[in-house]
Amino acid sequence: MPEDPVTGSAHCALAPYWANRLGKSRLHAEQLSERGGEIWCDMAGDRVILKGRAVLVMEGTLVI
Repeated sequence: MPEDPVTGSAHCALAPYWANRLGKSRLHAEQLSERGGEIWCDMAGDRVILKGRAVLVMEGTLVI
């Protein structure tokens, strides 16, 4: 499977750091990998809300 064009998990770690450093609660990022992509990160307390375009590649059900 090709790489994730916008690594959400990395942005969840980076967004709080840069939001604090820049004094902002909303950030716009562009991942410059080969496939690339854009992501908007909104700080909501101790959570990061990610917004952007997505493509469904798999769907399933987990029964526990």
